[in-house]
Amino acid sequence: MVTEPAQLEPKTGRVLHLAPTGSSLAAFEEILKALGSDKRLAILQYLGAHTCSVLEIADALGWPPSTVTLHVNILEHAGLIRTEIRPASRGLQKVCARMYDRVTIQLPFERLQEELTTEVAMPLGAYVDARAAPTCGLVSATGIIGHLDEPATFFEPDRLSAQLIWFHKGYVEYRFPNRLPPNVSLDTVEFSFEVCSEAPLHHSDWPSDITVWINSVEIGTWTSPADFGGNRGVLTPEWWDSDNSQYGLLKVWKVTPNGSFVDGVRASDVTLDALKLGTGGTLTVRIGIKDDAANVGGINLFGSRFGNYPQDLVLRYRYRKG
Repeated sequence: MVTEPAQLEPKTGRVLHLAPTGSSLAAFEEILKALGSDKRLAILQYLGAHTCSVLEIADALGWPPSTVTLHVNILEHAGLIRTEIRPASRGLQKVCARMYDRVTIQLPFERLQEELTTEVAMPLGAYVDARAAPTCGLVSATGIIGHLDEPATFFEPDRLSAQLIWFHKGYVEYRFPNRLPPNVSLDTVEFSFEVCSEAPLHHSDWPSDITVWINSVEIGTWTSPADFGGNRGVLTPEWWDSDNSQYGLLKVWKVTPNGSFVDGVRASDVTLDALKLGTGGTLTVRIGIKDDAANVGGINLFGSRFGNYPQDLVLRYRYRKG
């Protein structure tokens, strides 16, 4: 059957989702086989910007037409391209079009019980308590808040618009609403934020021990390697000088029934039971530099409009019903 010409145009932006289960397993294997060739991948790459004949592909890639025909047939059989026979100056020609721009694979798994998630995003400047030792300061997306190196500035009303906070040692503390529903089984509590050390201007080798507490329980300490500057942060406003701190690393702190982790690396033996969360009410999260830390290298905290990551401080619960 000859396909109508309009249907042969490349399907820009289309995604092929593969789930290798049941009756779809044979098709899944065929698609993987079709993709398992450098030559067939080269043909798909070329067809990403062209709808063209087998001879045109052969000329562009410098291969014999018979080789291209062999690989085109495999790709067509797998459903990754479509072809059409059209008149040419001499006889007929097979014209090819790529059907997808992206292929995703859902690996099989056994879902024993659905995991649910709820989260709260807290603006950087919405802390309820702070103790900051110079160097310290706050800036919004448009300018400096209060006075630099003045701890009292941390209690200015304008602090609610802060997008970058820094101090040499001390802490900022936030109070989150506890949105954990009743009668659920809690799997993890996660807390994520963008952070780095605090050096004069910036410094590529400036370790700092950054600690997190939840409900006054010390979760653990992570050592930031540097104060990142020189290269502009993706979100950092143009008015902020490039020699100043520009961006941090997005760190994810996780408390589980088996201990606490930072980006999957064990940070302490503190478990969910130690947090005494319950349901309703609030919980507190403190981020700081201890006075007696091995590396007192300060801290920079970035909001959703500063640094590299468009997020505020995010507290997330993962849980199951029942």
